Amino acid sequence: MTMPQTLIALLRRELTLAMRRRGDVLTILFFFVIVASLFPLGVGPDPKVLRLMGGGVVWVAALLAAMLSLGRLFANDYADGTLEQLILTPTPPVVWILCKIIAHWLVSGVPLILMAPVLGVQFGLPADALWVLVFSLLLGTPVLSLIGAIGAALTLGLRGGGVLVSLLVLPLYIPVLIFGAGAVDSTISGLGAEAHLSLLGGILILAFMLTPWAVAAALRISIE
Repeated sequence: MTMPQTLIALLRRELTLAMRRRGDVLTILFFFVIVASLFPLGVGPDPKVLRLMGGGVVWVAALLAAMLSLGRLFANDYADGTLEQLILTPTPPVVWILCKIIAHWLVSGVPLILMAPVLGVQFGLPADALWVLVFSLLLGTPVLSLIGAIGAALTLGLRGGGVLVSLLVLPLYIPVLIFGAGAVDSTISGLGAEAHLSLLGGILILAFMLTPWAVAAALRISIE
């Protein structure tokens, strides 16, 4: 098989396996909606307060929701021996690792992006802020999956790995959260979101270039 055919086959496999666990996708989406919807009930109905905090709340909810499925990113393949077989195949580990991360983003990040405008409306965000919110999530959620894959690989096979993943990746998520929420806040205040979105794009490019190699090294350490 050629490399493009291998990529398509691997990505199809990962998406098929992910769709067999539809409950995980629904859990992520439900958690995202519940967390974002509870904040207006807790802080009160003041439109100005809700508008100022809307971008940050949606971003925090998306970050926490994206972390829910990180522990299972490699766990199932590790448990049934598929992971060891993938490492032994001629296909470079970076290729199938990247396919796994892309599949994880498609089933966990894309639903959050599609739901974000609906949640933004309940905070009274203006139309331009809603578009910036969606675009910032489009740039930021792949970074969450890429960085989260490193934590999932390092904690593979460890007892209580889900908690350890959170402790490892949360500090690395902070810049993404700051720039993502800051883009929405800057739009609302009239300062423009270009700087924040540019920094998010730079983080995405850097993570895309470096993360698969780091994950491959972490998997070798975990399996050995």
